[in-house]
Amino acid sequence: MVAGDLLSRARAGDGDAFRELTEPHHRELLVHCYRMLGSFHDAEDAAQDTLLAAWQGIGGYEGRAALRTWLYRIATNRCLNARRSAGRRLRREWDMPGVEPPEPTGFGEVPWLEPFPDSVLEGAVGVPLGPEARVEQSESLSLAFVTALQLLPPRQLAVLILRDVLGFRAIEVADMLDSTVDSVTSALKRARAGLKRHRSQSEEREPAPGPNSASEQALVAEFVRAYESGDPDALVALLTDDVFISMPPIPFEYQGRDAAIRLFAGIFGSGRRVDLVPTRANGQPAFGAYLRAPTGIRHGSGLFVLTLTVERICAFTRFDSSVLPSFGLPRSLPSR
Repeated sequence: MVAGDLLSRARAGDGDAFRELTEPHHRELLVHCYRMLGSFHDAEDAAQDTLLAAWQGIGGYEGRAALRTWLYRIATNRCLNARRSAGRRLRREWDMPGVEPPEPTGFGEVPWLEPFPDSVLEGAVGVPLGPEARVEQSESLSLAFVTALQLLPPRQLAVLILRDVLGFRAIEVADMLDSTVDSVTSALKRARAGLKRHRSQSEEREPAPGPNSASEQALVAEFVRAYESGDPDALVALLTDDVFISMPPIPFEYQGRDAAIRLFAGIFGSGRRVDLVPTRANGQPAFGAYLRAPTGIRHGSGLFVLTLTVERICAFTRFDSSVLPSFGLPRSLPSR
């Protein structure tokens, strides 16, 4: 059925027609909300709120902007409202019993950060972008990029995503934000400068190996062997000199090999051992971590996401076990 017929039916209250109109955009809107909010669960809520608002407002949609643009306008403003609310995930205390954490080298500013499951990305990447897009789609969902986005003021964040990631024109963004082209241009300039400050170190790194390439698989296999066997020396040998370790919502951060040695020596020295179940997050290798217990049952203790260079691991992000269901991973594994 042609879009015009679907739109007429949707305006008349036909829910099936509305769903057929909006379904092709659902996953890319979810990704957009994730970039805006940094939390997969918050993004799911914002995407649902967007579709509800669109359904309630479809009668007033006059078609002056493309339907996709209209949906992005709603989604962006829903996310800006969410960022103004106080209901963000709070920092948590250290949660590894029997392990004394070493002194961190820094403290994270984005405790609400969550990983995005690659399994949800089908149909959400590879969509045609506008001519103004400057950021590669694969880069624009990396944990480093999403974290840096969260440190920008909300409207600068929105402008940068709409202009540099999605490629909307300045006049379109001004309309979405009820602003002016001059204001959008100024906000974009400040956002780019802020993003560069937060990402200066990661921009200098070598590129990562291709997803599921032989070099990625070889490095990941070495990581699994080292981590599952609790071998801190083998693990640290896989890390870059400036490796960055974070664990939201725990705010502790560890920068550099020396800090990594102290951290993993304490974890492995406590006798703590996990089995790793592979998955992917944010276009990066990831693992559900399951803590071995004397009963034989292995309980989910977190999710690890690796950021790679050509031959080494340059970042290690550990999330808590609350994110496992989003990846289709169980809370626990049976005895082997």
